[in-house]
Amino acid sequence: MELGHLFEAAMLVCFGFSWPLNVVKAYKARTAKGTSLAFIILIITGYVAGIAAKFLNHQLNYVLAVYFLNLAIVLTNVFVYIRNVRLDNKNQSIKTKQKIYELQQKFKSNNNIQEEDMNYQELNTVAKKNAVILFGGDLDKQIPVAELAQSFDFNFQIYNRSEEGISVKTAKDFFLENIASMEPEGVIVHLGDKDINMLKSSSADFDKYYLDLISSIKEVNKKCRLAFVSVNNPNNDKTIAEMNRHIKALADSERAVFINLDNAKLWNPKAAKAAISFAHNMGLKVRKPLTDVAEILYSYAYTEIKPETIATELVG
Repeated sequence: MELGHLFEAAMLVCFGFSWPLNVVKAYKARTAKGTSLAFIILIITGYVAGIAAKFLNHQLNYVLAVYFLNLAIVLTNVFVYIRNVRLDNKNQSIKTKQKIYELQQKFKSNNNIQEEDMNYQELNTVAKKNAVILFGGDLDKQIPVAELAQSFDFNFQIYNRSEEGISVKTAKDFFLENIASMEPEGVIVHLGDKDINMLKSSSADFDKYYLDLISSIKEVNKKCRLAFVSVNNPNNDKTIAEMNRHIKALADSERAVFINLDNAKLWNPKAAKAAISFAHNMGLKVRKPLTDVAEILYSYAYTEIKPETIATELVG
């Protein structure tokens, strides 16, 4: 029996000898690329199961110590992985800022140029793919999505690719030129405030152009999540109300989310933030519904952007 324990200990030593080397290699690499956290957790689970078996069988001997030693070394890999992920994020941030700085120098003829004023195609070269995109018009372009994402601890990338004066008629071409290359996994669409006259003359054209945009998005990513935001209607305008019914019908037909801005005053982004923090503290990484994202973005718009700007840009 003692000989069996000896061979078991030898197996554990041989099996676990690679882990210290892996820790050193990962630490020196300073990147989490090529490391599988799921695989490490699987190994940890195996060691925990082996330790539990030892206790259940009352085999409290030196072999158990080898189990604990291996487990400690593998756990060290987890901490190194977390550290390397943070370094990767930091390096990505530095590269992004450097690229933005280079773009600013390229457009130095305008000393007041901001990131959101730059060419989207060039910004896309440093943006991550499979992100969530805010795609709207005048009001939407003023929403600082990066700052809000950081404030509300979004566990995904989100970018603002809105354009002043855009309409549903030009939306498809703008998407193909400035957004499609990012292969978004989610798009929040807020269009229509520049299309009041179109809806009055031909609601069929409005629907056609909206559907053309949807088709273009689906061609890029057929599983892309979609959320359609209503046009704000503080004065209960009949034409805007009719437009919002069309947008909701399109959302229903495409199994997309419909965000009604009429309910904006009821939204509570602080409660959403508390829920996110709770999930994060519990170790959960749940993909945030586009409804919650939109509520946070447009709650900001209603509380921080000047009321006259909203009235001018959303009523149409």
